[in-house]
Amino acid sequence: MGEVIILRHGETEWSRAKRHTGRTDLPLTAHGEEQARAVAPLLDGRTFARVLSSPAGRARRTAELAGLAVDATDPDLWEWDYGGYEGITSARIREDRPGWYLWEDGVIPGDAEHPGESVEHVGERADAVLRRIRPLLPDGDVALVAHGHLLRVLTARWLGLEAAAGRLFKLETGTLSTLGTEHDRPVITSWNVPPPGRIPYP
Repeated sequence: MGEVIILRHGETEWSRAKRHTGRTDLPLTAHGEEQARAVAPLLDGRTFARVLSSPAGRARRTAELAGLAVDATDPDLWEWDYGGYEGITSARIREDRPGWYLWEDGVIPGDAEHPGESVEHVGERADAVLRRIRPLLPDGDVALVAHGHLLRVLTARWLGLEAAAGRLFKLETGTLSTLGTEHDRPVITSWNVPPPGRIPYP
């Protein structure tokens, strides 16, 4: 039985600045490209039944630089739509909403391109991805190249937890994680693994 390989895209200008980046399609920084290339050794020796990417350029570029041949882009792998909080940091949001916490308080509506979505809706998208990839796992690993919050929600749903339990799984840019099974029960087999030679995040 294969594993679900989770690869969060490399750094962008907004991820470096801690700005919420949902549907805004920003390129990788030079450092983000280095992160993506550095992940490649972690993928050596794996047999992939399928490689799926978010439609975002930052995800597709990460896959390319990591040596993954994307079979298809999946719109359900887009990042959380942050609505009116797109491009804004948590610190700035808390100036107007003291104590605001994305996982509990959600987002406000934005413009037509950023209407916003609830954590439950993100969970529904993650469930749809999992339904499509589970039948593929007997044939090998399935790689998902996407975004921090979406992948955290997907991990929670893999484990049978509510979507908001994604808050428990901190996930940095340019890291690799794996989901598998133990005694036929879903588990996390590795998490937030930095590329070889890189000092782990504190």
